[in-house]
Amino acid sequence: MQFSVLATYFEKLESTSSRLALIDILADLFKHTHKDEIEKIIYLLQGRIAPFFAPIEIGMADKTVASALAQAFSEKREHVLKLYSHKGDMGLVAQELSKKSEVRSTKLTVDEVFRVLTEIANTAGDGTVEKRTQLLVGLFKQVDPVSAKHLVRIPLGNTRLGIGDPTVLDGLALAVLGDRTKRKLLEKAYNETSDLGLIGKTLMQGGLMSVQKLGVTVGRPIRSELCERLPNPEKVFEKMSYDANKKEVGVHATPKYDGFRVQIHKDGQKVSMFSRNLEDMTHMFPELIKGTLRQVKAKTAILDTEALAYQPESEEFLPFQETTKRRRKHNIEEVAKQLPLRAFVFDMLYLNGKSLIDLPLMERMDYLKKEVEKDDTLIPAPGKILHKPEELQLMLDDSISKGLEGVVAKRIDSPYEAGGRNFNWVKLKRHSAGELHDTIDCVILGYIFGKGKRTAFGAGALLVGIYDKENDAFVTVSKIGTGLTDEEWQSIKVKTKGLTLDHRPARVNSLITPSVWVRPEIVIEVLADEITRSPLHTAGMSFSDDQDKELTEKKVGYALRFPRLITFRDKDKKAEDATTVRELAEMFKEQGKK
Repeated sequence: MQFSVLATYFEKLESTSSRLALIDILADLFKHTHKDEIEKIIYLLQGRIAPFFAPIEIGMADKTVASALAQAFSEKREHVLKLYSHKGDMGLVAQELSKKSEVRSTKLTVDEVFRVLTEIANTAGDGTVEKRTQLLVGLFKQVDPVSAKHLVRIPLGNTRLGIGDPTVLDGLALAVLGDRTKRKLLEKAYNETSDLGLIGKTLMQGGLMSVQKLGVTVGRPIRSELCERLPNPEKVFEKMSYDANKKEVGVHATPKYDGFRVQIHKDGQKVSMFSRNLEDMTHMFPELIKGTLRQVKAKTAILDTEALAYQPESEEFLPFQETTKRRRKHNIEEVAKQLPLRAFVFDMLYLNGKSLIDLPLMERMDYLKKEVEKDDTLIPAPGKILHKPEELQLMLDDSISKGLEGVVAKRIDSPYEAGGRNFNWVKLKRHSAGELHDTIDCVILGYIFGKGKRTAFGAGALLVGIYDKENDAFVTVSKIGTGLTDEEWQSIKVKTKGLTLDHRPARVNSLITPSVWVRPEIVIEVLADEITRSPLHTAGMSFSDDQDKELTEKKVGYALRFPRLITFRDKDKKAEDATTVRELAEMFKEQGKK
């Protein structure tokens, strides 16, 4: 496929706000894609040249890309940067410069672009910046204006297409299986491999049966299982303490640690570590590598853990804000001495060539106890079985007294559901002063210009939403005007640079139009007094068509009363990890029973 053809699909995807239209465009693209190219095209749709967990980054800075554009189109770099400052999008700058130049060839293929981008990513050593710049210049000289617009965004990691992973799977299902609702047939394999390109390639080359044979492999992260919420221990036992035969078996419980979710993969003497966002974090945590090699007896294993910063002098775990300081690329060894990590191992997902995720929880705990030796770096946390709500309340109180976040209760017979969020796992956290028992993870969808003192800040209120998992969309739940310092209000424009749009982003359902739209990528933690119903917010509403947004049977959505921002969580959570509509509906229901 010629890259110019792919760029026309990118253009169509960028210009639509309808998820159904996105699926149709993707399906048409995939139908016209050769089976040997599908993997590369899916990665390029993600702004990548490899799956997210692969430690391969193009990672070019704005100024370097501006230099490449200047050389390719015979302009001064200062002029390119000035245009960029005005337009806020290097893609629009590239398109404008390309239009003013002589006619370009459109015969550059996707394979050639992918090869050069890969060469750029792998370029290292002396003269790296200049070598990368010249490779990019060579590409810019061979593309038309629309292709230049979308090509330049890839090395910057900002494709602006607004496509979620479920939407790509929908497109594959429609193109190859003839029905987008057959996405479910692909999701299990994706959740176990975390590689959309692999799913597309396997589906087109070997069919659905080949996809379903893909499984857990050391070195490819499994998408994390996540927790639902319940308000108190009584509700936990009411919902979770019975097996399939209605026999009371209790619940399994562990303390809830507020740190990094770290999935540790051991393959002989090689250790890899991944975040819940599928980012390769291996280089950040040298002490966990040593601990894994020292403590894990198995030759191959995958462990699910939570890593926290630890203060040896006071023998206490530090808050999440301190732990986040370990996310860094430089001075790693020095900071590791100041803020050593301890990883609580709470699940074992793979052992010596065999996946364990379909086994009941307690069988996995038995393997965990046998295979992870006790020491001070990896701390086995197999938990305990409780039979009374009072016992769970005691564990909750004890955890909070130690500065931990709460407890996690799990069904004793549950498998590990990769990528799932259901009532196999439930979290209980400390109560807040308001009506709600927990904070809510929201996504910034836009901001409203400030008034009074905030006029100078450029932003006076945030439009925020949550994730509608069933429809792979984001829906509004509140406007937030409190909880930010003056400095944080001033930082909103910086945090949203490259994410702002002049039209509603794809996959966003909103009845409110902010001053500036923001692509759903920044996650914030929000506290509110209660959840109410509102005709203005779309969380929980139904739509007859996601393009024209005509409301159907549900006339009101959910909203947050007196919301305030607690902290930004965009570095450790993806937008799709935000609170879901179903979670919020459960919280609203339980709130009404108090």
